[in-house]
Parts: sequence; structure tokens; C-alpha cells
Amino acid sequence: MNNKLLIENLRAIPDFPRKGINFRDVTTLFKNAECLKIMLDELEELYKDKGITKIVGIESRGFVMASALAGRLGCGIVLARKPGKLPSTVIKESFSKEYGVDTIEMHIDSINENDVVLIHDDLLATGGTAKAAYKLVENFHPKKIYMNFIIEITDEGLHGRDLFKDIDLTTLMVI
Repeated sequence: MNNKLLIENLRAIPDFPRKGINFRDVTTLFKNAECLKIMLDELEELYKDKGITKIVGIESRGFVMASALAGRLGCGIVLARKPGKLPSTVIKESFSKEYGVDTIEMHIDSINENDVVLIHDDLLATGGTAKAAYKLVENFHPKKIYMNFIIEITDEGLHGRDLFKDIDLTTLMVI
């Protein structure tokens, strides 16, 4: 979709969190009411007729749009969090990132086989975090899984989308 206003308001921070990484900071989109509305309107249009019953927001920037969209779609939200943040029994998945290894967790009662799930995060780069979230959701055997990202990064030789060849995956911007 690559909306001009979104592109203009997206901040890039070179060498963060380590040298060689060009970090895309979506908080500049979140603080702009017009950008926030554009993103939410586009997400609602993409998913309003999909029967979504749960949106999995990935920590932490994924929580923002997942929560807002869940309100519009009338569905629940499930948090995929870093270890030790969820108070009840969890399932977990570890993954490699471009700058280390990490783990995400979800409550074991988050999703059931009747759910239609949308996994949402701020960006898709190498795909490690998203793949871990997808594996977690698969454990629940929902009816259908969709994936969405605000940004898909391809300009740095990153190919995260390649991990999801048979999955319905959308992005709002490709850079």
C-alpha cells in the first residue's frame, strides 16, 4: 500500500540496536493521529470480512495496532510476550534474530480450534519473531491463521516473507 504520509513519517535509526542495522521506528507513526487512522483503516479493510476471532499482538509494538484493530473487528486480543511477563501457564518458542536469540510466550488457554487468528507485528525483517509466533499459534490448531505487518523490510537483503510461502500475509508498507 505504501501510503506516502506513512513513508514520510517513518523514522529510520542507523546502527540501532547494533552497528549495521537500520532500525525502522514505527513510534513516529503511532504518535501521528492521521498516520494511526490510515493504518487502522487499511487494516480494518483487509480483515473485516475474514471472520477474525483473535488477534495475536507480538511484544511490544505489535500490541498497539492489534488492540485498536481488535476493537474495530469486535474480536479478542492475545499477547505474545517476552519470558516472565505473563502470569499464568505458558507455551514458548525460541528463535534467532539478526542480533541474538530470544523467546516469546503465550498463555496456554489463549486460542482454541474454533478461532480464526490474525498475527500482527510492526515489522517483518528476517522473520524469526514472526515464525516463532506462528509456531505458537499452530499449537492451538485454529481454523485459520493470517499474518500482518505494518512494514516489510526488503531493501537490506532481508527475506522474511520467504518463511511464510503458504500463509496469507499482508503488509502496509514494503521498503
